Amino acid sequence: MTMANGIKAAKEMVRTASWTKKDLLGLRELSVEEIRLILKTAESFREISLRPIKKVPALRGKTVINLFIEPSTRTRISFELAAQRLTADVINFSAEASSLKKGETLKDTARNLEALNADVIIIRHSATGAPHFLARFLAASVINAGDGAHEHPTQALLDVFTIREKKGRIEGLNVTILGDVLFSRVARSNIWALLKLGARVTLCGPATLVPRVFEQMGCRVTYDVDDAIRDADIINLLRIQHERQRKTAFPSIGEYAGLFGLSKARLARTKPDVLIMHPGPMNRGVEIESSVADGERAVILEQVTNGLAVRMAVLYLVNGGKGPQEFAAG
Repeated sequence: MTMANGIKAAKEMVRTASWTKKDLLGLRELSVEEIRLILKTAESFREISLRPIKKVPALRGKTVINLFIEPSTRTRISFELAAQRLTADVINFSAEASSLKKGETLKDTARNLEALNADVIIIRHSATGAPHFLARFLAASVINAGDGAHEHPTQALLDVFTIREKKGRIEGLNVTILGDVLFSRVARSNIWALLKLGARVTLCGPATLVPRVFEQMGCRVTYDVDDAIRDADIINLLRIQHERQRKTAFPSIGEYAGLFGLSKARLARTKPDVLIMHPGPMNRGVEIESSVADGERAVILEQVTNGLAVRMAVLYLVNGGKGPQEFAAG
């Protein structure tokens, strides 16, 4: 099969594919076709977000609950706005003001929420596997908004969406993920998505935070920053996950910034069209200099914008939507 025929076949596969999963728990278990279907559906919702009237009735009459047991700003607000754009009713659940503080189990909390006829439960939890646990016994759809250091699927999807929007493709690109990979759920989801879509992934950071076990996933591991970023088409920076570390994994913040931070001088040694990404929140002056974060190569705010379209697509699909062709027809 020629490359042109292969591309045509891939596009046809996405056009005719349909979503069959009740939940979105991670990207490890998704097929290439399912990832492409989410991205294609997100394109349709991205177009809607550019209209004067940005709401569509795709989830009218449905109830979406943000069950965020772990603190969040960007992800929670993004999911809330995505659900509102789809005309769903949205309830934000605060762990600090709930019966969880009184000893109620996560299972009982979720089942009580479902008894209120919730259609979709979006969960962020510090425990790895919490979304998978809930999905086993809830009839409502469950979306993983980040579980421990395991996965953060919608963040990786919006990252991939942004890369494809800017570069026109994923296959064949060199993507460097720089920083605290060991404790990063964003890194793991990105690795699964990028490798499945044909990118080459390089990981870099302190040896204590980038163990060579990640090579078993198909990544290249290096501890030389200049080597990691020299040929990169994308540099995705990660903050230090202090809240998930049991002890400091490097001598000092200053040393980390000097050895692994993306400075203006380091950026000058990269490709002229390299894209700089960051899932947030940023620690300016640590993993990234302000001049780089605010520079023309950074697409950090565009990631946030694209996150809304991606999360609209995910909410739509897990609630029974079949894909962009059905939405366009409706």
